[in-house]
Amino acid sequence: MKKLLTLKHWQLFILMFVVPMLAQITLMVSLFSQMMVRDQPLPADDPAEFIGFFSSTLYIVFGVMLFLMLLHFTWQYTLGSSLHKKLPESVKMNLSLFRAFLIIPFVYIVLLCFFMTDMFSGMLSNEVPNFYWFAFIIPLHLFSMFCMFYSIYFNAKSLKAVELQRPITTNDYIAEFFLLWFLPVGIWILQPRINKLFEGEE
Repeated sequence: MKKLLTLKHWQLFILMFVVPMLAQITLMVSLFSQMMVRDQPLPADDPAEFIGFFSSTLYIVFGVMLFLMLLHFTWQYTLGSSLHKKLPESVKMNLSLFRAFLIIPFVYIVLLCFFMTDMFSGMLSNEVPNFYWFAFIIPLHLFSMFCMFYSIYFNAKSLKAVELQRPITTNDYIAEFFLLWFLPVGIWILQPRINKLFEGEE
């Protein structure tokens, strides 16, 4: 997994964003082509076929999304775990809490994808969805967002502390926090700095 920290910024960008985007575009083009060769836009004359068509499409879309999330969380996990080993003694960070808070939103996203697919498939079958589930999903979603922000905070502070090798304040790492938050842009700035820290440690 440490190989992710030594990839060039453009390589990581292609792997994390370009490849999933191309996969989504290819899927959409393929589905559109299948729809065009039919007498009808969708197999609406056969409800079972329509449900199967729709469900399989959702599973593929969610599969691509989960690949992207897995890669993103793996990078975050590897970065935080590796930076923790290089922290100066004056900076204390809770690695166990970071790992737990990073795993929670990933598990939540996986379960949510399956839940949404099942709910949409049920609605197409004229089943009434159980909206009581949202009483659990909404607070879990908010907690997962908190966990993700904590993970960004952990990595931003750790990266700056390792670079400076001294105690730091919020002003020292606020830029890194926003770069990690908006990763498609931040990766071009942060990954070269990460490369320098872990060069030769593959």
